[in-house]
Amino acid sequence: MPVDEQIQKGHPKGLYVLFFTEMWERFSYYGMRALLVLYLTAELFNGGFGLLRENALGIYAIFTGLVYLTPIVGGILADKILGQRKAIFIGAITMAMGQFSLAASVIADSPDMRMNLLYYGLAILIIGNGFFKPNISTMVGGLYKDGDPRKDSAFTIFYMGINLGAFFSPLVCGTLGEVYGWEYGFGTAGLGMLLGMFWFVAQGKALGEVGYAPKNTDEVKGYSTKDWMDILYYVVGSAVLCFLFVYLWFGIDETIQQVIIYSLLAIGLAGLIYVIVSGTNGPTEWSRVGVILVLALFHVVFWSGFEQAGGTFNLFAAENTDRILFDWEIPATYFQSINAIAIFAIAPIFSLLWVSLDKIGKNPRTTVKFAIALILLSLGFFVMAEAKNSATDGLVSPLWLVGVYLLHTLGELAISPIGLSMITKLSPTKIVSAMMGVWMGSIALGNFLAGIMESVLESFGMELFSFIALEGLVAAGLLLLLSPFLNKMMKGIH
Repeated sequence: MPVDEQIQKGHPKGLYVLFFTEMWERFSYYGMRALLVLYLTAELFNGGFGLLRENALGIYAIFTGLVYLTPIVGGILADKILGQRKAIFIGAITMAMGQFSLAASVIADSPDMRMNLLYYGLAILIIGNGFFKPNISTMVGGLYKDGDPRKDSAFTIFYMGINLGAFFSPLVCGTLGEVYGWEYGFGTAGLGMLLGMFWFVAQGKALGEVGYAPKNTDEVKGYSTKDWMDILYYVVGSAVLCFLFVYLWFGIDETIQQVIIYSLLAIGLAGLIYVIVSGTNGPTEWSRVGVILVLALFHVVFWSGFEQAGGTFNLFAAENTDRILFDWEIPATYFQSINAIAIFAIAPIFSLLWVSLDKIGKNPRTTVKFAIALILLSLGFFVMAEAKNSATDGLVSPLWLVGVYLLHTLGELAISPIGLSMITKLSPTKIVSAMMGVWMGSIALGNFLAGIMESVLESFGMELFSFIALEGLVAAGLLLLLSPFLNKMMKGIH
């Protein structure tokens, strides 16, 4: 029986397989992210690297940017060669390796070895996420037929899995890392990734034929020896590539480094353009691809603000927030859980809301939902700007951060699951994973900007929080003006 017929009055069982797989992967990623900037800025005698704020945020910017850029390559490999299932398995193994490398960077004997293990861990996490992230989202869309009204609801439920993992990870990994030792936090993040991988393999039958390699649906009964060898080749290749990068990269002249970076970006962009062009046919498909690319620009604006959570918001919690509760100091990483638990609580309401509004013909178009998200982002930064002003006289109440995270949570629910659903609706069939990679690429640029915006704006005498507040409003207004044209280009896709 096809997966999309297993449950007619609910959601396919495979949705919940992907739900828990993504939950553990996000536990791993957000547990590491909650610790990273704090780990980099911690003094040497506290096990950190003692980096300056701007240097730590710079590493954070490059890492979080590349984490969402490599999914473009991972999506293409899945579409053309691997299939989503093998790509997810490869990503899970390599990301676990990366987390354990970060844990080893805490306890290594020499400063050089510590730095090498740090960069090796970050590099292989970047590659692993490229295999994992676009393909599990694509598989969610693959569980449903085109035009199925449950798809937006399914992605909202899937998004709850993301945030269930993101809620527990700062509490578990954050406590272990901040209180007992950074290595325990990163090591636990690695164990979480392994749990997600084992769950995905054990429950794979519930996914039916979804996610197998092109023209290889006969693999439904399990992986062949060749499949396992393919996985091994890609894992070993990723590990060797990252080793060579760390070993060779820092001995290369800075000018040559820049030439290599720009050359790789140019090659990657050319390859992506080729994949999109070769996989898109006719004016209808081109029109829909155009909508994805335009909305990706507004997606960048949203994430450049939202991802301040792991950087400037994290440092604000550590340095400017009164975290004493009775005689206990709340770890700064705990504030990273507010967004996740709020999403887990509110997402079911949004899931039901979209379905209910669709039944009466009142469901807002995708463009309107995006504009609402940008307005909520902007309101959060107006609050954050006021919190920063209040902090000039001392520590401020933690309720400031709580309020900001709640506003941003509402915005995230109006843009992120809707964007994932939109990609599976609008993308040409042959390049769904590649277009999902493009979408992740917009998050990559947003993450990179989130890390460098503070230092860039300060050089122009501008304040970060006020700037993003105004930027969000301007972007929302522009998107509403463009909405009639974009809706026409979607040609019947809501």
